[in-house]
Amino acid sequence: MKKLREILDRVAPSFEKGGPLEKFFPLYELLDTGAFTPGHTTRTASHVRDGLDMKRMMISVVVGLLPLLAIAMYNTGYQANLAISHGAQPLNDWHTILYTSLGGRFEVASTLSNWLVGALYYLPILAVTFAVGGMIETVAAVIRREDVNEGFLVTAMLIPLTLPPTIPLWQVGLGTGFGILIGKEVFGGTGMNFLNPALVARAFLFFAYPANLSGTEPWIAADFIDVDSFSGATWLSRAAVEPGVLDQLDWWQAFVGWIPGSMGETSALACLVGGIFICVIGVASWRTIAGVTLGTFAMASFFNWAGSDTNPMFAVPFTWHIVLGGWALGTVYMTTDPVSSSYTDTGRWIYGFLIGVLTVLIRSINPAYPEGIMLAILFMNMFAPLIDYFFLQANIRRRVARDAA
Repeated sequence: MKKLREILDRVAPSFEKGGPLEKFFPLYELLDTGAFTPGHTTRTASHVRDGLDMKRMMISVVVGLLPLLAIAMYNTGYQANLAISHGAQPLNDWHTILYTSLGGRFEVASTLSNWLVGALYYLPILAVTFAVGGMIETVAAVIRREDVNEGFLVTAMLIPLTLPPTIPLWQVGLGTGFGILIGKEVFGGTGMNFLNPALVARAFLFFAYPANLSGTEPWIAADFIDVDSFSGATWLSRAAVEPGVLDQLDWWQAFVGWIPGSMGETSALACLVGGIFICVIGVASWRTIAGVTLGTFAMASFFNWAGSDTNPMFAVPFTWHIVLGGWALGTVYMTTDPVSSSYTDTGRWIYGFLIGVLTVLIRSINPAYPEGIMLAILFMNMFAPLIDYFFLQANIRRRVARDAA
């Protein structure tokens, strides 16, 4: 590290103002601050000093994602091995190589095997996301002559978790590029976007390539729907068309995450652990999460009370809504995005509550699209500034009236 520090100090004048490579200073700054703590110090009054900068905030969220990443890779491998145990063939080239090297056998109960197979699906998607997104972030920083910040770090970790493991890698790159460019960079980069870039990427892929993102096609065991009642379709998709199908599923199994689904959406337990961590350290707002939970409970209870003879989703209780689909992933890691969500305390309650209501509304009223959290969050992202505006204006009016008195 000392040698690297010497090299960076030696080439620094070429990238600083007036140097021949001045326009590429963001590239130098990216490597410098990525490897070492910035050496800038404040010299004039007045200042508010805080130990939490963007880099530490992003790293804290990544730490909060680790439980989810662990279960996401394990469950992906478990579902793949479960499919093979029913007679399926490996689903990509890396899987084939590993399968052959192990003598054509996979043990579903083998923790190591599940981890390795899960990594074969998750890591290539993560690599494509970082490569495409990182390139766009760097080019945009150079064009705007700004530092390359760490805002993309969490987005790059979240995008693969919103996708099914069998999605083609070229679609991952295309969706990532769309999400970063249209969801963030066109508005000025990190801190200027009003939509969550990871959800913009997911929404683009869902509507552009629905066959790869929904139904039974993406899920690993989709070819075995008729084998011992084993289905590759997500349980939320089945609940929308099969009355009483959730009676076949153990709630604890769904809560822990041993069910088919996008890689990061299956485990409410992992999201709960990560959510507690990021709320305790102050990166995420517990009010937003509580608001989503209350909104989901209220709307689910209403539909349970109203009932329907033709729509099975009306009968799905609150306890199932929170463990199926992307509810936990969206509630913990997407709704709490400090840039695209409300930032006033009361606004966070309303923002979260409406997301919960819209999630159940979309799931129940439109059985063709059983998942609702993604669209609910994107819709409320557009109204978050308006919610905050009304509460800020109300506070200003109260203060003016108090001062006048």
